[in-house]
Amino acid sequence: MATIRDVAKHAGVSVATVSRVINETGYVHEDTRKKVETAIQELHYTPNEVARSLYKRKSRLIGLLLPDITNPFFPELARGVEDEMQANDFRIIFGNSDENMKKEKDYIQTFVQNNVVGVIASTNHPDNDTYRKLNIPVVFLDRTADNRPSVYSDGREGGRMAAQEIVARGSKKVTVIRGPKHIRPAQDRYQGAVDVLKSERIAFNVIPTSSYSFTEAGNWARELFEKHPDTDGVIASNDIVATAVLHEALRLGKNVPEDVQIVGFDDIPLSTLLTPALTTIRQPAYDMGKAAASLLIQLIENENVDNKTIQMPVTFTERDTTRKVEQYG
Repeated sequence: MATIRDVAKHAGVSVATVSRVINETGYVHEDTRKKVETAIQELHYTPNEVARSLYKRKSRLIGLLLPDITNPFFPELARGVEDEMQANDFRIIFGNSDENMKKEKDYIQTFVQNNVVGVIASTNHPDNDTYRKLNIPVVFLDRTADNRPSVYSDGREGGRMAAQEIVARGSKKVTVIRGPKHIRPAQDRYQGAVDVLKSERIAFNVIPTSSYSFTEAGNWARELFEKHPDTDGVIASNDIVATAVLHEALRLGKNVPEDVQIVGFDDIPLSTLLTPALTTIRQPAYDMGKAAASLLIQLIENENVDNKTIQMPVTFTERDTTRKVEQYG
């Protein structure tokens, strides 16, 4: 990998001259500037962004912290963040917390050490002092914190929507898979679904869970059908869990959606590739990521922001794990 000294030697100039060209500081003769730029291109030299930001006292680095990069929902969020930041000449340092508070704090410390000017965090602990003590703007993504800048979807409405749609299609014995208690969006979805089921006087059972992980999802699905074999409708905590439920239902010889209907949450890309394709509540993950990035940029640049908490709508995405509503309407 080429260094700034290699560039200087290749162009026949001093390191200080190369630095002035890179950082756009001080006068450099046009012919000399062209030599340096040519050397940079020929050597494929990439300036050290951290060192450059420290020199100029103006960083273009952002910290992005996500809880589980193996969950396909979060790369969609990340892509939205990255595209918006790239368009505005910011760069990202990424951390994957695994929903582990110690790991989360370590990443925040790494972000600060690398001179980031803002943080976007999808965290289960938005009220933790780790964030309150930061002297840079923070935007919470897919999570909410009271009176703190955040971008999230309407989880409670999503839960209500899932319950309304599965009941409208004829399910009478519903099982709700409750997401982890420590994750606020999961509880919003759960509460929204339960509110509708109670108001419609629909019998329902609850399977509590402690994570969204692929490895655990199969366990929840097996537990569901072992404890409640007569379930004819499942409202899953997310699409990963819904996929596991679909797999287990088919393994047990159940017909989907004739014997049991399934509604997921998120609308990850995998949902359309399943057989049958998964009916789900769609969160606009990419747009959420872009909105979080845009909000953070405004805060970094000290712009007046009227709305610092952005709630984005969810939509019912009908596919093949639910029946047609006309059959029961």
